[in-house]
Amino acid sequence: MRLPAWLVCLAALAITLALQATEPRTALQQLPHGVKSIATTNLHNTFQLTRNVFAGSSPANEGGFAELARLGIKTIISVDGGKPNVELAHKYGMRYVHIPHGYDGINTNVQAQLIKAAQLSPEPLFVHCHHGLHRGPAAAAIICMANAGWSPLVGEAWLKAAGTGSNYGGLYQTVRQFQKPSDDQLRAPPSRFPEVAKVSGLVDTMVAVDEGWDRLKAVRQAGYQKSKQHPDIDPVHEAVILWEHYREAQRLPGSVQHGARFIELLKKAEGEAREAEALLRGFAQSPSPEKRQKLDRSFDAMTKRCASCHQEYRDQRN
Repeated sequence: MRLPAWLVCLAALAITLALQATEPRTALQQLPHGVKSIATTNLHNTFQLTRNVFAGSSPANEGGFAELARLGIKTIISVDGGKPNVELAHKYGMRYVHIPHGYDGINTNVQAQLIKAAQLSPEPLFVHCHHGLHRGPAAAAIICMANAGWSPLVGEAWLKAAGTGSNYGGLYQTVRQFQKPSDDQLRAPPSRFPEVAKVSGLVDTMVAVDEGWDRLKAVRQAGYQKSKQHPDIDPVHEAVILWEHYREAQRLPGSVQHGARFIELLKKAEGEAREAEALLRGFAQSPSPEKRQKLDRSFDAMTKRCASCHQEYRDQRN
C-alpha cells in the first residue's frame, strides 16, 4: 500500500530529528579553520590555535607539565588568579608569564601585556586559565588577533568553539571590539614579565572557592559520599572549607569595596554552605533518598547563588 506523501514527509522529519538528537555535538564541529583539538590525559579543553599558540586548562599536576613539554611548549601564559607552579614548569624546561585578569573582560593595558609577552617569549606558547573555557580562550584570541591576523569574527567563533559561556559578555565584547594596540601602547608594558604576579586577597579567595566547588561537584557525582576516583576528597570537610572561604571573604578590603550588597551575598553563600555541611554530615551517618533530595536542593541553591553573583559582579563589563 502506498503511503500518503504527507505521512512519508512526517516520517522522514522524525528520522532526521532523531539522528540529530543522537549525534554527538562537540566543539570540533564549530572550530575555526586551522584550529585543532589536541588529545591530552592530564589537561582539558586543549587546542592548537596556530603553529605556535596552544590553549587549554591549567596544568594541575606533573603529568600536565609533561604533556606540555611533549607538545614542545616553551612559555606558559597564565591569566588565572591562582599561583603558577613555577618549579614544575622549570623542571620541564618552560617559563611562566603570569598576567591574571577577570571574567568581565580584558582592558587595553592587559591586552598590550598579553600581546607583548607573546611576541617576546620563546615559542610555542600555551595560554591557560583554570578550566581553559573562558578567560584563557579570550586571552588566546587577543594574542592571535594581534599576532596571527585573526579577525574579531574568527576570535568570536573560537570562543564559542572553546566553550566560553555566552553569559561572559565582557569577554565576548573584548574580542568583538578588538583593535590592535599601537606601537606606543606596546612599548608601555615592561619587556620582562613576572612568573608570579601579585594578586588581591579577594582574587586568591575566589580561586580557592572555585577549586573547592570543583571538588564538591565530584562529591555530588559520587552520590554525596567518598568515591574511589577521589579518595582524598572528604565531602563534609569540603563543605566546611567552602563556608570558611565565604566567611573570610567578607573581611577582605576587596569585598568591602564592592559594597554592602556583595557582603550580603557572601553571607548568604556562607549560610548555604553551612547547611550543606549539616546535610552531608547527616547523610554520612544514615543515607536515605529523602536526605539525598535535600542535598540536591541544597547544591542547586548554592549553584544558583554562585551563578547570580557571578553575573552581577564577575561576568559582565561594568
